[in-house]
Amino acid sequence: MARLLRRALWTLVWCALAGVLLSASLVLALRRYDPPTSAFMLRARVAAMFEAQAYQMRYEWRDIAQISPQLAIAVVASEDQQFPWHNGFDFRQIRKAMQDQRGASRGASTISQQVAKNLFLWSGRSWLRKGLEAWCTLLIEWFWPKQRILEVYLNIAQFGRGTYGAEAAAQRFFSKSAKELNLSESALLAAVLPNPLRLRADKPSQYVQRRRGEIGAQMRALGGPRYLGQSLTRAVP
Repeated sequence: MARLLRRALWTLVWCALAGVLLSASLVLALRRYDPPTSAFMLRARVAAMFEAQAYQMRYEWRDIAQISPQLAIAVVASEDQQFPWHNGFDFRQIRKAMQDQRGASRGASTISQQVAKNLFLWSGRSWLRKGLEAWCTLLIEWFWPKQRILEVYLNIAQFGRGTYGAEAAAQRFFSKSAKELNLSESALLAAVLPNPLRLRADKPSQYVQRRRGEIGAQMRALGGPRYLGQSLTRAVP
């Protein structure tokens, strides 16, 4: 019995080490290579197949230089204003969310955490998923510069049913490239990010229109794209 327990323990240790090495290698590789898809894209495609629904996925990768800086500052203003400065977690927002009985979980989730979840994981509130999200967030912050994190986020974020990334969203909703998006259009896209299946950029509700105005004001208050500054190109330690 003791031998079996020791063998099981060593098996768990080796599996854990393999998982650490595999996840670190994958994140390190994606610092250079653009992801062809994401876990959330795959899940949506599989769900549509099982539900026998017509499904068209729009996803076109664009380097950050090919995306309007207005959209970059819009998502930062809307989702994570401390993005240039934190190391993956905004503990002030986490404390506020824990104190808020209504559960402001979205406000506590940084852009880095959303990249980790959307790219590698699944939705849910289990401790296992939260633990994996924290680990992947740490790896992303360790291995990627801030500019790369934001670039991946802008390309895999969902802006509507089957619409992933800035280029696909710009083409679908405004018939233009992501590089041509102006402040108002960028603020509108950022406004639907909390729930892109219910909040629509093509038929914005009063709530979405109000959020667009609020995000636009926050963008201006932050100083526009200059707010991101040199922090996005900081070297990884």
